Amino acid sequence: MLNEHDPFNAYKQTSINARAAAANPHEMVRMLLDGLLEEIQRAAGFMQRKSFEEKGQSINKCLNIVHGLDSMLDLENGSEVATKLNQLYDYCSRQLVIASVENSTTALIPITKVITDVRAGWANLN
Repeated sequence: MLNEHDPFNAYKQTSINARAAAANPHEMVRMLLDGLLEEIQRAAGFMQRKSFEEKGQSINKCLNIVHGLDSMLDLENGSEVATKLNQLYDYCSRQLVIASVENSTTALIPITKVITDVRAGWANLN
C-alpha cells in the first residue's frame, strides 16, 4: 500500500497539484470528475476487501469531490443546467452515504453512471 512517504505517490501528487494550478475552471471540473470516478473505483475495491477504514476514507474523498463540484455551480445566475447538476450532485452524495453504510458496491453503480454521463457532457463543451 502506498503512503505519503512513497516517492511515486509524492510525484503523482505533485503532478496533480501542478495541473490543478494551471487549469482553467473547465479543466478543473474535468479533473474533479475524473478523480471522482477513480476514487469510486478505489472505494469499491476497499468494500470488496472489507477494508472498512480505507473505505471510509475513500468515501469521504468522494463526498469532498462531489461537494467541491457542487460548490462551483452558480445557482443564482446559472441556467437550468446548474440546477440539474445540483440535483445530481445531491443524489450522488446521498447514494455515497448509502453505499458506505451498506458496504455495497452495487450502490456505487448508479453514481458511476451519473458521473460518467456528466463527464461525457462536459467533454462535449470543448
